[in-house]
Amino acid sequence: MLTRDVSLRPHANDDEPGRPFDERMFNAVVTPHLDDAYRFARWLTGNAADAEDVVQESCLRAMKGLTNFNGHSAKAWLVAIVRNTAFTWMARNRPKALVLTDDLESAERSCADAPRAESPEAELIAKADAALLQKAIAELPATFREALVMREFNDMSYREIAEATGAPVGTVMSRLARARALLIERIGKELS
Repeated sequence: MLTRDVSLRPHANDDEPGRPFDERMFNAVVTPHLDDAYRFARWLTGNAADAEDVVQESCLRAMKGLTNFNGHSAKAWLVAIVRNTAFTWMARNRPKALVLTDDLESAERSCADAPRAESPEAELIAKADAALLQKAIAELPATFREALVMREFNDMSYREIAEATGAPVGTVMSRLARARALLIERIGKELS
């Protein structure tokens, strides 16, 4: 996905002249979570190129705001930056009426990583199921989709999701329950 070789030259921070950039801290806090940041940005933006732009801008924001990191959960801190950056980026670069959907590349890749099906028919059914799930996730309201993606694809805890979204833990749990119920309902309608 993204390269982990983050080589940044130490220089004075643009916002705070005279304050040197701490490359080691950036590599310790941000770099380990770049794949999660990209995966989340990909779900929010709907495609790889836009996700890369969002993650790049997020890394710049993280670099500038590294002194604000509270030391708790680096993953939640970075995902919150990615979330805010993605929403800002999409408001600036997308028409308001655009419906976000992810392309089928990731579903095809996940199917390719799975053990081979016994027959071409079974393989076709598996691909159709993955596409159906991906479509159903893409159709969820943004607050439900982001909570679901953070939990199921980025393996974030309820507390980390709450920290990243600024919502109470109970709200996160409610959003996840509603997202799962909507997924079951939508997939059930498609299959019947």
